[in-house]
Amino acid sequence: MNASDRTPADLLRSALAADPGRPLTTFYDDATGERVELSVATFANWVAKTANLLQGDLAAGPGDRLALLLPAHWQSAVWLIACASVGVTVDIGGDPADADLVVSGPDTLEQARACSGERVALALRPLGGRFPEPPRGFADYAVEVPGQGDRFTPYAPVDPAAPALSVGGTELSGAELVERSRADAAELGLTAGSRLLTGRAYDSWEGLSAGLYAPLAAGASVVLCRNLDRLPPEDLRKRIESERVTTTIQ
Repeated sequence: MNASDRTPADLLRSALAADPGRPLTTFYDDATGERVELSVATFANWVAKTANLLQGDLAAGPGDRLALLLPAHWQSAVWLIACASVGVTVDIGGDPADADLVVSGPDTLEQARACSGERVALALRPLGGRFPEPPRGFADYAVEVPGQGDRFTPYAPVDPAAPALSVGGTELSGAELVERSRADAAELGLTAGSRLLTGRAYDSWEGLSAGLYAPLAAGASVVLCRNLDRLPPEDLRKRIESERVTTTIQ
């Protein structure tokens, strides 16, 4: 990664320039048997489409606050970097009533209705599938995002010193987030080509760092596992071997 990177979106741009075809995120849901692998280029395409949805259809911009009510999931990772691309502050598990917009999974829809702004719902179905019936009062992400542009340019440059992420009572600017991600990557021994497997939730900095930011900062990749506690130990060992995992955090 480049020393000049100062936002999470910068980290993704550097990864794309370095090796767009390498795996970035491999996602497992051990409750459903789902496996999805996204290269840097594919992940970046999802980020661009989501950022265009945010900036265009949802009219979000720098200074806006988004309550993110999603589990550890590849689509959650996309939203985190898309918000960083636009300059929107992500509040992990934040109060929707205090947010300008909310992004919800299927299990938090009632909580998300407290938001008076734009509401987006994700079904979190395999292959990014849509809801059988769109939730009342929400835009279905799987319906809205495919038609968005594959390239994204923010209306205004994103300030690295502006708030980018709030989690566990701590608010980080884009620059602080990048700095902490690099420090975590170094502590974990992650380098270009490393493969980190994690079963941590996205409800803490440690989970977010292991499941997205530290591997991205190091030029590494992540095997992100939801419901990992349902996987028998022998199957976990097989996954670690088949996915060529170099570092494991559970």
